[in-house]
Amino acid sequence: MGGLSRLEQRLEQMISGAFAKAFRSAVQPVEIAAALQREIDNNAQILSRDRRLVPNDFHVELSATDLERLAPYDTAMAGELAQQLQDHADDQGYVFPGPVQIDFEPAEDLTTGRFRIRSRAQARVTGNATHTQVRRARAVLEVNGTTQPLHPPGVVVGRGTDADVRINDPGVSRRHVEFGVTTERHGGEESVRVEVRDLGSTNGMLVDGQKMARSVLHDGAEVRIGNTTMTVRVVEEDAWDV
Repeated sequence: MGGLSRLEQRLEQMISGAFAKAFRSAVQPVEIAAALQREIDNNAQILSRDRRLVPNDFHVELSATDLERLAPYDTAMAGELAQQLQDHADDQGYVFPGPVQIDFEPAEDLTTGRFRIRSRAQARVTGNATHTQVRRARAVLEVNGTTQPLHPPGVVVGRGTDADVRINDPGVSRRHVEFGVTTERHGGEESVRVEVRDLGSTNGMLVDGQKMARSVLHDGAEVRIGNTTMTVRVVEEDAWDV
């Protein structure tokens, strides 16, 4: 029995056949599973002879009717689909940059029985900062759903264990960039200055879409390293004091 057939059987057993009845004339779970496998097959990026990077963040778009039918089972189904993808990745030598996430969303232009999938590779991000440090930071990095504080004198971002913010992205060097942070006082007001510089990385960096070795950053600036985009946010002084 193939992997997709086993998945379909597990799903039916898990919900006592109710799922199959609900989806008899609509999107079938095995169709979504097959499409997810094709999605990672078609978007695999070669890391080495035996390893290929594949997307791990998936958005399955469905019609309102199909999404309503799916709602009672979406959490269980997402778990089964994620496991199916993990098994397929293990068989093919694929590498996920972070946990597999599958979300189901409505799409007004889709009719019953039709769906589409959007995917991206989203690396796992870890740091050493506490919640209090994040809350009191004058500037932060928003990266892959996380918020990382930028405190003076600076923060090193990279893939290695010695980086302050670690990103599990194969396109990121062990010590890729450093964000320098300083505070300046003009009259009675204090402001924060954020600068980024490349630390001799293999793939370099883009700042707001431009390749640079060093740059002073504004609020909302985007710094891209590897497959990961980081957004700088500068907190206003009155908001920080609250």
